[in-house]
Amino acid sequence: MRLSRYFLPVLKETPAEAQIASHRLMLRAGMIKQASAGIYSWLPLGFRVLKKIEQIVHEEQIRAGHIPMLMPTIQPADLWQESGRYNAYGPEMLRIRDRHDRDMLYGPTNEEMITDIFRTHVSSYKDLPLTLYHIQWKFRDEIRPRFGVMRGREFYMKDGYNFDLDYDSAIHAYNRHMVSYLRTYERMGLQAIPMRADSGPIGGEDTHEFLVLAETGESEVFYDSAITDLKLGSRDVDFDDRDACAEIVREWTTPYARTDETHDPHRFAEVPEERRRTSRGIEVGQIFYFGTKYSEPMGAMVNTADGQRVPVHMGSHGIGVSRLLGAIIEASHDEAGIIWPEGVTPFHCGIVNLKQGDGEADGACAKLYQALCDRGLDPLYDDRAERAGAKFATMDLIGLPWRLTVGPRGLKNGVVELTSRRTGESEELSPEAAIDRVAQIYDPHLKAANVQHWEPMAHRSSHTWL
Repeated sequence: MRLSRYFLPVLKETPAEAQIASHRLMLRAGMIKQASAGIYSWLPLGFRVLKKIEQIVHEEQIRAGHIPMLMPTIQPADLWQESGRYNAYGPEMLRIRDRHDRDMLYGPTNEEMITDIFRTHVSSYKDLPLTLYHIQWKFRDEIRPRFGVMRGREFYMKDGYNFDLDYDSAIHAYNRHMVSYLRTYERMGLQAIPMRADSGPIGGEDTHEFLVLAETGESEVFYDSAITDLKLGSRDVDFDDRDACAEIVREWTTPYARTDETHDPHRFAEVPEERRRTSRGIEVGQIFYFGTKYSEPMGAMVNTADGQRVPVHMGSHGIGVSRLLGAIIEASHDEAGIIWPEGVTPFHCGIVNLKQGDGEADGACAKLYQALCDRGLDPLYDDRAERAGAKFATMDLIGLPWRLTVGPRGLKNGVVELTSRRTGESEELSPEAAIDRVAQIYDPHLKAANVQHWEPMAHRSSHTWL
């Protein structure tokens, strides 16, 4: 992409309504535009990051054996009345009526709808276990929408739902989701700590929230600092291995980590004093096990091997896809702008031409651009007739992790400049060496995204994800 042909409406001034860094920088970097309170248009740069995050979520869900689908945004009220949640949910639910005077709602979540789909099509234990998920727009009518995409009314969310025959199988689904979420966040350059939490209107006794530590977080959190040293890294995970998944969950949930709603001062006092930490956190996901809370009242039953008819055990699992953009920026920015982690950056590398119109500089930039594309990378070439300072300021603001600077002086010496956005360190390299260096940096991220073949549970019919 050439910047002269791109739509990037950056702002020099900070809008008055922006109270936190992510909101301020998303507006200034031309990523979003407010359409109404808590509702935003996603402009091209913001949309690119949104789709990068969505793709990582899809890849890790599929890796864990979960099946993608899509449910509608508008739901019939009778399903929620059947479960007993229609009146209990509260004013956050946007209730509407269609032209036939039928009660409808803009879905804040999908437990009822997915349970209806399940009970219509599944009746035997042989079809279990089953986990379905989708990534869809949701609406919750926040009384005070604020902080941009961090607390909007319309938001993009991955919500998944597992159906299992018994408690042990459902807890394996819970554990499988926790491990897949840990992988997901690490690929985005985030440390999201699983913390014992309150289930709220979803219901159920077992639930963990995933929180990113940040001063602007809405939740007060208490944790053992030992948990911040844990990493999955490149660990190979067999999601069908119950013991392996349970062991990873034990590893991440043994250190004390709780939100203020479930904080236990007596247990926290047992943590060595030098490791006790109090901070604030941004919720970016939550997993629930709620047993038969929905399957019993809605009749989601299966026949067992001995002929009994039993309600299935269920859980739900959410990731705030749009909220993650704000969380990543809150965790990774400086005074000059955003600093995207390599896993979610809208463009892998920026190319800055210091002397637009100079034949040699233009030619070198064009060759760099094409060579990066040939290596499977996506560069952004600033080919505008702007002064160098303005180009650098734009690159710093939009936060691309790496920048290649090309000018006549360097080209005379056969070099271009490669700069790290995170550290500010620069290195002069030949164009070929610079291309190789950028490709090497992104190689682990491209490999992590390589989900070419997927076999779900071995006893079920074979599927291939292409």
